[in-house]
Amino acid sequence: MHALFVGQTYIDVTFLADELPTGDEKTVARDYAISFGGNAVTAAFACAKLGIPPDLLTSIADDWLGRMFIDMAAKYGISVHHRKVAESSLSFIMPRGGKRAIVRCRDDHYLHPVPPLNLTGCMALHLDGHQADAAMHYARTCREAGILTSLDGGGLRSNTHELLEFIDVAIVAERLCEQMNLTPSEMLSYLKSRGCKIGGITLGERGLVWYDETGAESVMPALAVPAEAVVDTNGAGDIFHGAYVYSAMARPELPWREHFQFARAASAHAIQHLGNEASLPALEDIARTQERFAERKLAA
Repeated sequence: MHALFVGQTYIDVTFLADELPTGDEKTVARDYAISFGGNAVTAAFACAKLGIPPDLLTSIADDWLGRMFIDMAAKYGISVHHRKVAESSLSFIMPRGGKRAIVRCRDDHYLHPVPPLNLTGCMALHLDGHQADAAMHYARTCREAGILTSLDGGGLRSNTHELLEFIDVAIVAERLCEQMNLTPSEMLSYLKSRGCKIGGITLGERGLVWYDETGAESVMPALAVPAEAVVDTNGAGDIFHGAYVYSAMARPELPWREHFQFARAASAHAIQHLGNEASLPALEDIARTQERFAERKLAA
């Protein structure tokens, strides 16, 4: 096992349309994509595409969508550990104007307890907060074993405060700041107080506010992808997480600034494509993106 990712599986249906019909109306989408979805799941696929296929502990149903997902994971060399649910989860995503509207249909009633996994050779753990019992178990186990632990803090969950005690790298969304009524600066202080060695808040086109190994705080601007090139921002944050976990495993000698710069380019590539699978960058895509786009200028 190179790494373990723990999360909730979705099948994403992403479509481009000018409006969403209501009542008895109909409309025709301009384009669509069907792919894997879920925060840690998409991060796992990104890590695999870059060259380190991880293990994935995730929700799997015994239905045709579940079997489709297993086939998707096999294509990328991802070893899937099943946490059985009755029905597969779906997301319907409508990107528009640099934002995206999402309708989720989720089954997170797990029919079996957390499975025991052999962590021999594991270099990193990445969590998105789903499967709270599994997240806590493996965060504690990996911390005790000296394995890098990473959290995608996309939103406030029942065990967020407790879980952060066992997290080395916590990169959270601006939404978590809003839910906890904290400014980005206050959130960084909070992450430090929980013992996170690296912490940050993703702010979309406004970049990343973060602190490094020394505790020094700074802003990493986003890359200046023009608005007309942006197709679908959904999943870009998940790809950011998968890319920095890959970079930390592949190049552990580098400082975290370089891991995040690498991940920033992965996200900048992702937003130019429709659907999670088409958004996944290869190493050469990241290199081209870094060469092509300069950093956005920070607001005065």
